[in-house]
Amino acid sequence: MTREERSWILQDFGNSAYSIAITTALLPVFYKTYAAKGLNPTDATAFWGYANSFATALIVILAPILGNLADYKGYKKKFFNFFVILAILSTAALSFIGENQWRLALFIYIITVLGSTGASIFYDAFLTDVTTDEKMDMISSQGFGFGYLGGTVGFGLSMGLILLAPSIGMPASLATKIAFVITAVWWLVFTIPFFKNIEQKYWLEGKPPKAAKVFQKLAGTFREIFQDRNLLLFFLAYFFYIDGVHTIISMATPIAIDLKLGLTETELLMILLVIQLVAFPFAILYGWLSKRLGSRIMIMVGILTYVGIAIFGLFLDTRLDFMILAFLVATAQGGIQALSRSFFGKLIPKTKSAEYFGVFNIFGKISSIFGPLLMGVVTQVTGNIQYGILSLGILFVLGLAFFLKVRSVPSNLSGGPAPDTV
Repeated sequence: MTREERSWILQDFGNSAYSIAITTALLPVFYKTYAAKGLNPTDATAFWGYANSFATALIVILAPILGNLADYKGYKKKFFNFFVILAILSTAALSFIGENQWRLALFIYIITVLGSTGASIFYDAFLTDVTTDEKMDMISSQGFGFGYLGGTVGFGLSMGLILLAPSIGMPASLATKIAFVITAVWWLVFTIPFFKNIEQKYWLEGKPPKAAKVFQKLAGTFREIFQDRNLLLFFLAYFFYIDGVHTIISMATPIAIDLKLGLTETELLMILLVIQLVAFPFAILYGWLSKRLGSRIMIMVGILTYVGIAIFGLFLDTRLDFMILAFLVATAQGGIQALSRSFFGKLIPKTKSAEYFGVFNIFGKISSIFGPLLMGVVTQVTGNIQYGILSLGILFVLGLAFFLKVRSVPSNLSGGPAPDTV
C-alpha cells in the first residue's frame, strides 16, 4: 500500500467520529435536552428537521458547482482543505453553545454539515488520484472499513468521558461539549497525513470558468451523463438502492422503539457501536472478494442482502430478531457503499472526478427523501411498521433491475481497458 493510499484511508478513520457523534448520537440529544430546553419539544424537533433539510438543499446546489471548479489544477486540494477545516472548526465551536441557545446550535450545526459533506465530496474525488483502477475497490473498502473502526474508537473516547462525568461531578452538558472538541481534534489528527501526502494527479487544463459559465458547463456534464447509457443506468440503480440503505440506517432506532421490543436507550447505543465494529471487517471482506469475483457481483450481493433484510423485517418480534437484523445490516452497509464509490470511480474520466462525484453526491442526497417517505406512507396506511420495512424491498429490487443492465467496464467518457468484467 502506498503512502497516498494510507493517508486517504486515515482521513476516513478520522472523519467517521463526526458521523456518529454529531449526526447520530450526541448532538441530537444535546440539542433537545440542553440547547432547545426552553422550546416546545414538537417545535424543537421541527426546527431540527428544517435545519437538516436546509443543509441538504445547500449541498445539492453547491456540490456540482464546486465540483466543476475543483477539477482544474490545484483546486481540488484547496477545496478539500477549506471544507475539512470548516467542518473541524465548526464541530469544535459546538462546545460554545449555551443553554437555550437553539438558534446558535442550529446555525453551527448547518455549518458542520456543509463542511463535512463538502469535504466528503472532494475526499471521494481524490480516490482516482491516490490509487489505480485495479486497486480502487480494495482501497475504497478499506476506507469504509477503517472508517467504522475509527468512528467507534473516536466516539468511544467521547462516550467514556460522558459515562465518567457523574462520578467526578462534571455536568453532562459540559462533558458533551468536551466530547465535541474531542471529535474535532480526532478528525484533525488523522487529516494531517492527507494534508502532507496527497496531491491532485489528474486535472483539466486552463483556468476555472467564470460564474456565468459554470452553469453552462454543469449542463454539459448532465448531457454527458444522459448520453452515456451505462453511466445513466448506474445512476438510476444507485438512486434506488442507496435510498434503501440510507433509510434503514436512519430509521433503525425509530423502528426498535415503535416495535416495543424492550430495548433501552443504552442498549440501542450499544447495538449502534456493535454495528460499527461488525461493519469494519465486512467492508474489507467486500473489497477482498471484489478482487476475485468483481465489484459488480459484490454490489449485487449487497443489494440482495438488503432485499433479505426488508423481508426479514416483516417478522421482527423480539430483541433477538432486532439484533439479527442489525447484524445483517452491518455485514452489507459498508461494502455496498464502498464498492459503489469505487465502481463509479472507474466509470468516470479521472480529469473530471470532482465534477462527477459532485453529481454522485446529489443522487445520494436527493434519493434519501423517498425511502423515509415510502416507509412512512405504507406504515400509516397499514398501521404496521413491519409492512413499512418490507416496502423498502421495492427500492432494492428496482436498484437491482437497473444494475443488472450496467456493464462493469469504463464508460466511453474515460476509455481504457475494463478493470473487472463479468
